[in-house]
Amino acid sequence: MPRILPPFCQRCGKPEASGGLCAACWSLQSYLDGVRSPFRFDGVIRRAVYELKYHNVRALAGCLAELMADYLGSNPVPGEVLIPVPLHPRRLRQRGYNQSGLLAAELGSLMSLPVIEGSLRRIKDNLPQAKAATVEERWQNVNNAFACLTKKLVGEQVILLDDVCTTGATLEAAAAALKGAGASSVWGVTLARET
Repeated sequence: MPRILPPFCQRCGKPEASGGLCAACWSLQSYLDGVRSPFRFDGVIRRAVYELKYHNVRALAGCLAELMADYLGSNPVPGEVLIPVPLHPRRLRQRGYNQSGLLAAELGSLMSLPVIEGSLRRIKDNLPQAKAATVEERWQNVNNAFACLTKKLVGEQVILLDDVCTTGATLEAAAAALKGAGASSVWGVTLARET
């Protein structure tokens, strides 16, 4: 499987020869404390995500979560709770499930971490990120897309879980809402990322 191996950027997790911050992260003020992904979004991992997300092959969530748990066992990030990136209610009704929620439930069970769903909400019914043509469009598409309406996360170390990180825009927008609600740290963890 197409693994992401060190050296990588200490913030965004993209391959980076220096092992420090990549050029993009030097200039970006981020709400995320970091992003980690065990795999490149390629080959069998791309196919597995596609099957889970678009073809209702929910049984893949357990296997994929095991791969994530193995990775986090060797590459831990600070976290007391898992929060899946939510879908907008309209998209959730269309699909019938949130693939990130399925992954979070399995990973939470494997790592004995509580999963909190419902506190982070997608309030903007935007286009799917996969349909945004440019990096700038992806960032604009999710700007102010999330809200966190609870005080339960004050002081919590959050692991924000999603299936794929492409530009980091979705994770960044969700982290802004979580930090605004008082989370002390937010680490993004995805199964795969574009490199």
